Amino acid sequence: MRVSNVTVRKRLIFVLVCGLLIFLVVDIRLGYVQFALGNMLTERAKDSWSRNIKFEPERGRILDRNGVELATNKSAPSIFVVPRQIENPAATAEKLAAVLDASREDIYKHLTKKVSIEQLRPEGQKISHEKAKEVRALGLKGVYIAEDSIRYYPFGSYLSHVLGFAGIDNQGLLGLELTYDAELSGEKGYVRFYADAKGQKLENIGDDYKQPESGLDLKLTIDTRVQTIVERELDIAQATYSADGIVAIAMNPKNGEILAMASRPNFDPSNYKEVAPEVYNRNLPVWSTYEPGSTFKIITLAAALNEKKVDLDKDHFFDDGAAEVDGANLRCWKRGGHGDQTFLEVVQNSCNPGFVELGERLGKEKLFQYIYDFGFGQKTGIDLQGEGKGILFNPAKIGPVEQATTAFGQGVSVTPIQQVTAVAAAVNGGTLYQPYIAKEFIDPETGQVVSRKTPVAKRQVISKETSAEVRRALENVVAKGSGKGAYVEGYRVGGKTGTAQKVKDGRYMENNYIVSFIGFAPADDPQVVIYVAVDNPKGTVQFGGVVAAPIVGNMMRDILPAIGVQPRTGGIDKELTWLETPSVEVPNLIGMTKKDLQTQQVDLEIEVQGEGEKVVEQQPRAGVKVKAGTKIRLYLGS
Repeated sequence: MRVSNVTVRKRLIFVLVCGLLIFLVVDIRLGYVQFALGNMLTERAKDSWSRNIKFEPERGRILDRNGVELATNKSAPSIFVVPRQIENPAATAEKLAAVLDASREDIYKHLTKKVSIEQLRPEGQKISHEKAKEVRALGLKGVYIAEDSIRYYPFGSYLSHVLGFAGIDNQGLLGLELTYDAELSGEKGYVRFYADAKGQKLENIGDDYKQPESGLDLKLTIDTRVQTIVERELDIAQATYSADGIVAIAMNPKNGEILAMASRPNFDPSNYKEVAPEVYNRNLPVWSTYEPGSTFKIITLAAALNEKKVDLDKDHFFDDGAAEVDGANLRCWKRGGHGDQTFLEVVQNSCNPGFVELGERLGKEKLFQYIYDFGFGQKTGIDLQGEGKGILFNPAKIGPVEQATTAFGQGVSVTPIQQVTAVAAAVNGGTLYQPYIAKEFIDPETGQVVSRKTPVAKRQVISKETSAEVRRALENVVAKGSGKGAYVEGYRVGGKTGTAQKVKDGRYMENNYIVSFIGFAPADDPQVVIYVAVDNPKGTVQFGGVVAAPIVGNMMRDILPAIGVQPRTGGIDKELTWLETPSVEVPNLIGMTKKDLQTQQVDLEIEVQGEGEKVVEQQPRAGVKVKAGTKIRLYLGS
């Protein structure tokens, strides 16, 4: 049967169209593979040939507020091997083991693993540059040395619980190193070389290099000038009292910045494995909870003043040594009591029955509302791990006795950071700030600030007028009351002592106290709040005024000038005991002649130096208060 020409042409056109469609599909597919998937497929192919030697990034430094390095890095190379490139594993293992002081068998296991690349871990991880140089000199095929680093803490145990530490792989494990690990870590780099199916390096293809990206530097609110003084005083206190533990916090009350934080026992972050986990895992200033004792009376005082329940100068209270509340006898620390007192003297004398009275005037609801408003019973939100909340009475179970004991700081449990934050609010004008320790993140390459934390004001707890009255009362405590040990000549210091009996298994322990003092200065414009607590000091009378107040006084004496606070006038003169030498104010003797000096009636020893008839300079300067009998030096000139 003959097929018509028309039919033939239709079949040819159909075949042609189908061919064109198939060609078009193949062409589109080839184009897609070439242009859209080409780079990806090339990278996959290169990945199958490539071997990466990783370069660890520089972990971000941790700095104090003035740029002093608190945590940084030291170079420590690491060794990698490509097993397929090693021609004689036994001989190579022998040579490496000799240099690295390692087991030949362990090294041999690394060299014969069926992997593309292997790190000699731990034998060749983070070794010294001397050992790296010895390995390089061996010229072993398939053995590579990569740049690496270890964390370095230049001040040893300084600020140890706050900084924490990083592990062998430079990962943050504790403290700020863990809290801000993501920001500090950076991104790894590498050197990539190419190998054939047998693992042999392809010499005709150049190596790829990706530079590691360093982590961000972290600048803290910590001031090393303040921290150094705090650390020094804690070392002295530990040596003096052999305490079970010591806690110290210094804070700027105007914004919540932590200027210093330390505790004992402490540890060296570089050698954290050498101490028990309970030492490095417990950052006592934010973790520990205990009865605050009389430092808590500041909260009761502030609440009573703010609610206008007391006039410190006009209202009187008679203390006969105890207050009876619902059948319970709540005693004053002074046997027989203090007798008739103004409430300013109640504060000065830290009189428990007087504060029971203030608690009753406030009532349960108001007292506990202020306690909650000052931040107790909840975390402060400081950017450190392990913060405790403390323990307050269950509102449903607060009776007259619980209310009374809470008013003078017994039966409740708080953390040191809660106390510092609350007292800062009581003296700064009434604003409760969230404490913080990380100030800003900085790009290490450009020095530019990437992000910055700003103060967080939670709420206004008391009025500015009330805060001024609290400061006045607490300045009296230091000048005339139980806190005299914290008095600093030339500066106005306020504060409150605390002596709290420790509790174990629900019972108070015999002769075992946590003694504390919380102070601030200057009293007219607070720049720093310092809290110190000493757990079970040995060989002394366990009172906050005897042990803790002098420690804070020593800190204040050096910290205030260090942070630029000038001496103050208008403060309350210290009420001296019969054992203390009175202070005298140095007069202005500049311009006086030798004859004039003979007429001066001052209880000071004068030493004259220089030639001339008139005093041209003197040390100390006029207005400074010194102990009676102190030697002052005068310089004569024309």
